[in-house]
This record gives sequence, structure tokens and C-alpha cells, in this order.
Amino acid sequence: MIRTLALFLLAALASGPLLAQSSTPVPPPVASSDVRVALDTSAGRIVVALHPDKAPVTAGSFLRYVDQKRFDGTVFYRAVGGPDYGFIQGGTQNDPKRVLPPIKHEPTSQTGLTHDDGALSMARYAPGSATGDFFIVLGKMPAMDAQPESAGDNQGFAVFAHVVEGLDIVKAIQAGPKSPTAGNGVMKGQMLEPTVKILSARRLP
Repeated sequence: MIRTLALFLLAALASGPLLAQSSTPVPPPVASSDVRVALDTSAGRIVVALHPDKAPVTAGSFLRYVDQKRFDGTVFYRAVGGPDYGFIQGGTQNDPKRVLPPIKHEPTSQTGLTHDDGALSMARYAPGSATGDFFIVLGKMPAMDAQPESAGDNQGFAVFAHVVEGLDIVKAIQAGPKSPTAGNGVMKGQMLEPTVKILSARRLP
């Protein structure tokens, strides 16, 4: 089951005026406290650096999925945006055999991380509902950051890592073919066909 509300929120943000900026910032340098994870996919390897010093709850949860091999055999199933700009989404798709309990939300206003080029962030329903679905950003998407001055659900999404190798693979997935009929509402036309399989997710030395 796809995390419907989380997907809708991401689609709404992706179409917002704040995302019209196309600048591509330099990703933050890899810190000694970062934990590197290799996502080996059917399209190639993506290496990410998790930031447990800044987002300990979110990074810790992602590592539990990695260490328990819960991402093995899942897919990247959604891609939004144009060349070098947008995001791809993948993960457990609420599979009861794979998901772990939801985690506390860590907003960007707390962690100091932002939705910049190569950022990994968690899909969610309400704040505190994220489990095993995540997305990788291409370009800069400030509308996905926490907006404390805004009304309603202003907590944004929880960034916890950045791509350090294989951003070209992310771009290739994002540019992949989409089904013209799959997906509901604003998600129609955003579902990858075929999906890109996550063969394995493993910590690196």
C-alpha cells in the first residue's frame, strides 16, 4: 500500500511556487560522524551519508531498516520533476512484513538540514508517522523544509542524509519512463514503469 497522504503532500509541494528556484547548492561535506550506506539498485549504486549527529532518530531508524535488510527487494516507484530537478521516492510502501513502528518527527528547523541537492528525507502522514518510505531530492526544495511561521502542518519533512556517490543514478531514475495511467489524483503520471529495484542496502566501512 502506497503512503497516500505522504505522496499527496509531496506532490503538492512539488507543484508549489517556492520550488521554481533551480539553483543547485553544493552538498555538505561528509563528517566523521556520518554513516555511509550503499543502495545497490537495478540502475546502479547510490551511496548515501547519514547524519546521526544532526538527525539521530531518523538516521537511526533508516539504519535499522538497513541492518535488518528490510529495504532489500523494495523499489523506487515514483519520480517527480524535470531534468536535474525533482525527487524520486522508494521504500517499503507500508508493507506490513517490512515496516517498523513510526518514529518521532525531526523537522529541519531542529536539525539544521535542508532539502538541497541530493538530500534524503522521509515520507510521512502527520508528523511522527514516518516508517520505511523515503525520497531523494534533486535541486533545492525549500517548501519541503519546516515552515514554523505557516499555519497548519508546518513541520515539513525530515532530512537525514545526502547522496555522496551516484547522483547520476538518481537523475537517471528520475528521468525514467512513467505509466500514463498508474497513480491517483495528482500522482497520475508520476509512477515509474518499470520500477527500479533496490537489490540491497548495506553499511559501508
